Amino acid sequence: MSSIQSLRSGHTARHTAPQARRGLANWSARGVFSAAVGMSLVGGVAYAATNWIVGLSAGSNGQAQSATVSNLTITAMSSPAPSNLLFPGGTGDVVAKITNPNGFPVTVTSVNLPTNATYAGGYSDAALTSSQTGCTAVSPSGVTWSFATGSSGTSHTLTTPVTVAANGNITLTFTNAASMALTAPSACQNTFFSMPSLTGVGATGGAATTTVATTDSWTS
Repeated sequence: MSSIQSLRSGHTARHTAPQARRGLANWSARGVFSAAVGMSLVGGVAYAATNWIVGLSAGSNGQAQSATVSNLTITAMSSPAPSNLLFPGGTGDVVAKITNPNGFPVTVTSVNLPTNATYAGGYSDAALTSSQTGCTAVSPSGVTWSFATGSSGTSHTLTTPVTVAANGNITLTFTNAASMALTAPSACQNTFFSMPSLTGVGATGGAATTTVATTDSWTS
C-alpha cells in the first residue's frame, strides 16, 4: 500500500512541479511586462504635453559679455625669401608676419607708413642681428617703404584685405613694398633690411573668412 501511495505521490509531484514552474514563469512575465509599462508611463509623463500652459515672466533675460580688443603686431620674417630683390632705383619685396592676439578674426585693409625720409637699417644676416657697416638707417641706407611721402601716417590700401584668424597669424610677402634710392651706398649690397616701423593699420574685428593668400601689396 505504501508503495502504491509513493508511486501516486511521485506521480503527483511530477505533475505539480511543472505547474509551479509555469506559475513562476507567468509571474515573471507579468512582472517584466508591468515594469516595462511602468517605465513607459514614466517616460510618457516626462515628455508628454499637457493642457497646463506655462508662460514667461516679463523681463526674463540672460547675460553676455564682449571681448576686449588687443593690437596686432607685425614683425619682419626671413622666410620665405623675397623674390624681388632691391637695387638702386628699384623696388623689392618685404616679408612680414601679422599676429592677431584677439579671440576673433581681424581684417586688415590698409597700412600707415612713416615718412619717405625714414630709412631701413641694413644687416649682414637674415636674423637682423649684425648691423651692416656703412648701410644703416642713419648713413642712410636709402631704403624706404614704397609710396611713402613727406608726411607720416599716410594710409595705403592693400590690394586684397587680409583676415587673420582669431589667436592666429599669417606670413605675407608684400610685393615691391620697399624702395631703394639711386643714392644708396655701395655698402648696401647683399644686405638684409629691417624696414622702418609702420605707424598704424586700418583694421576691423569680427566674423570673417581667414585669408589663405601668401602675397599682397599696395600700389599707391
